[in-house]
Amino acid sequence: MKGNKKVIDALNKQLTAELSAADQYNTHAEMYLDWGLHALYTRMHHEKDEELEHAKRLIERILFLEGVPDTASRSPIKIGKTVPEMMKNDLEHEYHVIDLLKKAIKLAEKEEDYQTRNMLTTLLDDSEEDHAYWLEQQIRLIDMMGLPNYIQFRAVGEPNPHG
Repeated sequence: MKGNKKVIDALNKQLTAELSAADQYNTHAEMYLDWGLHALYTRMHHEKDEELEHAKRLIERILFLEGVPDTASRSPIKIGKTVPEMMKNDLEHEYHVIDLLKKAIKLAEKEEDYQTRNMLTTLLDDSEEDHAYWLEQQIRLIDMMGLPNYIQFRAVGEPNPHG
């Protein structure tokens, strides 16, 4: 089905943001693992997988609309050096993803592409109610517990999956 060029462009912009988030989350996950923070590794690895699932859905939709998915572009990522910095950077990127999703949803609605709007709304729900909310919670916990207590709390988790 031939899609609207503006909608396809918005989907590609979203794809870039999702793939960039996966790159950032993957790097942070591996840093958490290296530091022995297994619970944080597990969660961020899960978040990376969810971002890749979002990217897959966007690629499928772009192809359905007879567009060409741009899987090469990336938006700048910010790799933190401390747990709070990493979480703040991840939350900042998640807010960027949410902003792009809202704009793409408005555009899809305006262009009467209701299936794209529905798919994007599902991604928005996941981004707002899971990804961003979890990161906001963790930042609050660090503020309430203090970083040393939070680190001890988050060091518990699955053993090192890399051996």
